[in-house]
Amino acid sequence: MNFNNMGQFRFEALKEVLNRKPVETEREDAFISDYFGKLVFDKYKMQKYLSKEAYSAVTEAIANGTTIDRKMADQVAQGIKSWAMENGATHYTHWFQPLTDSTAEKHDAFIEHNGSGGVIEAFSGKLLAQQEPDASSFPSGGIRQTFEARGYTAWDPSSPAFISESTLTIPTIFVALTGEALDYKTPLLRTLQSVNKAATGVCQLFDKKVTSVQVNLGWEQEFFLIDEAFFMSRPDLTLTGRTLMGHASPKDQQLGDHYFSSIPTRANYFMQDVENEAYKLGIPIKTRHNEVAPNQFEFAALYEEANLANDHNQLLMDIMQKISKKHKFRVLFHEKPFSGINGSGKHNNWSMLTDTGVNVYKPGKNPKSNLQFLTFVVNTLQAVYDGQDLLRASIITASNALRLGASEAPPSILSVFLGSEVSKMLDLMEKSVVDRKMTPDEKTALKLNIGRIPEIILDNTDRNRTSPFAFTGNRFEFRAVGSSANCASALIVLNTLVANQLNKFKAEVDKLVEKGTKKDEAIFQVLKSLIIKSKPIRFNGDGYSDEWVKEAAKRGLTNIGSVPGALSVYSRPEIIKMFEKLGVLNKSELHGRVEVEYEKFILKVQIEARVLGDLAINHIVPTAVEYQSRLLDNVKKLKEVFSDEEFAELAGSRLDLIKDVGRHISFIKAKGKELIEARKKANVIEDAIERARAYDETIRPYLEEIRYHIDKLELIVDNEIWPLAKYRELLFIR
Repeated sequence: MNFNNMGQFRFEALKEVLNRKPVETEREDAFISDYFGKLVFDKYKMQKYLSKEAYSAVTEAIANGTTIDRKMADQVAQGIKSWAMENGATHYTHWFQPLTDSTAEKHDAFIEHNGSGGVIEAFSGKLLAQQEPDASSFPSGGIRQTFEARGYTAWDPSSPAFISESTLTIPTIFVALTGEALDYKTPLLRTLQSVNKAATGVCQLFDKKVTSVQVNLGWEQEFFLIDEAFFMSRPDLTLTGRTLMGHASPKDQQLGDHYFSSIPTRANYFMQDVENEAYKLGIPIKTRHNEVAPNQFEFAALYEEANLANDHNQLLMDIMQKISKKHKFRVLFHEKPFSGINGSGKHNNWSMLTDTGVNVYKPGKNPKSNLQFLTFVVNTLQAVYDGQDLLRASIITASNALRLGASEAPPSILSVFLGSEVSKMLDLMEKSVVDRKMTPDEKTALKLNIGRIPEIILDNTDRNRTSPFAFTGNRFEFRAVGSSANCASALIVLNTLVANQLNKFKAEVDKLVEKGTKKDEAIFQVLKSLIIKSKPIRFNGDGYSDEWVKEAAKRGLTNIGSVPGALSVYSRPEIIKMFEKLGVLNKSELHGRVEVEYEKFILKVQIEARVLGDLAINHIVPTAVEYQSRLLDNVKKLKEVFSDEEFAELAGSRLDLIKDVGRHISFIKAKGKELIEARKKANVIEDAIERARAYDETIRPYLEEIRYHIDKLELIVDNEIWPLAKYRELLFIR
């Protein structure tokens, strides 16, 4: 392909795409269950390769968070090495999740000097348990200086090691020399401990047998597939992950004919290949389907413990990127890669499970279990109400901000959908008399109503696709998370808020009981108070409507649309206090993360501005000038051939077209210069928050203004010389 001529590149890409042949998938075995987890060092393989003592140490660490001593670690290392080498592994790596929104790894071979000029394969407990990667190039937000290179990765036994491309991969946390978190996994693990402690305390109000509670996560990963040739023909896609220009296709998703339709053959083979690799790595993908927009698809997984599920999602995204190249595709995880059609999210289906096998968000079979169900639902409502700004901050990024609030994704106003039946139950409890000692009849009536929940909720509760945070029968679905995000970013905040609220609830109930109130009555009293307090966050209607925006404002719900504005919430004293109290993040760690997010926002908008400037001035304007010259030549020839009267009749529309092209060119060039000057001014602002605001309020509007005129030129300029693949090509040729 000729990269010097973008227009020619586009047509060569089109020719290449039309000649594509599907790459068929070779299944591992007839049954998924025969090879599921084949490349994972799971409990079954631990039993085979580890001593009883070593196996017991690892399972105890997974179940209770106990430490594994160095002697046991050596035994585990030998077992893992033997298994890994038998399965073709030659190297090992500590796999971690820095604040770059991707994963990181450094591969080392299983070799040491043997003392005789050769090498032997070796792997110790020390190498398994801890490594020291250079931390200087990873973002820390000021926790450490650039010249301070030392950081540590430490083994996370709760997420099993696996083999990826001949490398034993060990999931780890990533911390600074001082022990402060530099990753997503460390605070996520801390929140899981906080939720476990808080939720167990609340569960024991109903069942003393409960000794632990785990958070479960089921993610739904949306994405776009774009042919590799078209992807490479669009510098904006290759460098920013989204199209910075491009007029809408005459047909896109208007007919709704892509959603759940037959999966195109090439895409289906790609998805089958991804599943094949995912199953070998123990990733339980359950569902694949077409999404709403053309060329948009989704994978959804079965529920797993949240830390493991998050690791699996990060691993899947990496697998998808690698396998897409085999099928001559590129995967787009950007939340809004195409203007005017649906963007991509990553719904986080979130719930809790007790060690007695009870999902606390699933109605039970009697009033007691249903009172527990309502207790967790109401406390989650209160947590979301109190933490609405913080939850928004946890999911807002430069790319996700482009998606939120449109009539295709959850609005930026946080609200909770409960469905009509649960809402009726909460309304009933709100109206009940529980602020004094209840009579036997009142107790019976209330418990009878609670006891009806299993009969009504599971089948009669509708779903609401416009709700950012929806109850869907046995879990809450946080729908506003972006498709490119690390799930942990949202989970860290959600877990912290819920743990904090459960602690408050338990303390209030205990306080009433200490004063002589019966336990059930104390629970009812506190729940009624929370139902009333959190009522503004409950909304079962259309979250896209203008009426809801007005209604939400009346209810006192916030609507912070800007990224810098949303991120500033992390700096509130009460937020810092909550994170520190629960041992999730200290003030320094929290400040560092926010600084990283500001910097990522600035850099992403800066890159987009530079790419748009280059494309506009070096590709679009020259193309438009060339087309304008053709029109001028045509007018000149008309003048030579026809009389003045005939010329005036024939050339009028052409002259108008020449003027239109000229106006668009002039605007693009003028605004391009203004954009450069605005960037120069923004870049010298020292304070990260103010610099981010400048990029949000000053730089970003230029992108849309310039794009408008480029998209108008796309409709005018001869299709033959237009340099970039158009939406109708990107989205419809597979």
